[in-house]
Amino acid sequence: MTLAVWQIIALILVAAGINLDRRGLSLTHARPAIVGLICGLILGDVNSGLYIGGTFTLMSLGVAAIGGSSVPDYGVATIIACAFAQTTGQGPEVGLTIGLPVGMLGVQMDVLFKICNSFIAQKAQRYANEKEFKKMYTIMLLSPVMVAVFMSFPTAVALTAGAPLVQAILDVLPVWVTGGLAVAGKLLPGLGIAMLLHYMPAKKYFNYILIGFVVSAYIKVPVLGVALLGTALAYKFYTDNEARATVGFAGGLEDE
Repeated sequence: MTLAVWQIIALILVAAGINLDRRGLSLTHARPAIVGLICGLILGDVNSGLYIGGTFTLMSLGVAAIGGSSVPDYGVATIIACAFAQTTGQGPEVGLTIGLPVGMLGVQMDVLFKICNSFIAQKAQRYANEKEFKKMYTIMLLSPVMVAVFMSFPTAVALTAGAPLVQAILDVLPVWVTGGLAVAGKLLPGLGIAMLLHYMPAKKYFNYILIGFVVSAYIKVPVLGVALLGTALAYKFYTDNEARATVGFAGGLEDE
């Protein structure tokens, strides 16, 4: 299956929009889960879009661009994965393995954008020092334009030139290779959960993890039910801590 021209344009605009949002208003539509939903609506396969977006969300939860560092662009990876899952017909697992390297390419594009943006910042600073504020505002408009172009470029290349190439490669690959890609794609959600647990105090709250596992694996409660149970336990934990803090504060006042 090939993508229509309007679908390619729409996906490129999504790639530009999510990166502008990430550095601007932060309306949260840059999250991979939301990107997956949008791509699913564009491509007509919402289930695959949510599956891919949810998987990349798991992988991105423990990753943050702190101090100007660059991280993989999981939003763009979601777009590419959804597109290739649709065009190749190999399913979301293979789409995940193809989309992830494009997301890693986003690291290099982000570094390149920041290098170029530093020149714009210096120029804007010079105009500000010279009190030429109109020129300062004008040149600062180049920054959002650049981020939209730089970060949507991998998407445009992959969607226009990459799809036939990837399809041709998949056609000549033996079954054991495509099967391996599918297995690797199925392992990615587990990798995402492991990365998330690495950054969380899992040892301290292991009892809650065990409760969730038992409820899901043995009682067969759906994910939404497990999430609601976790919300209830988190709220109970929060109120108990708040009550203890209030009692401790009152006791301190009495001692005084």
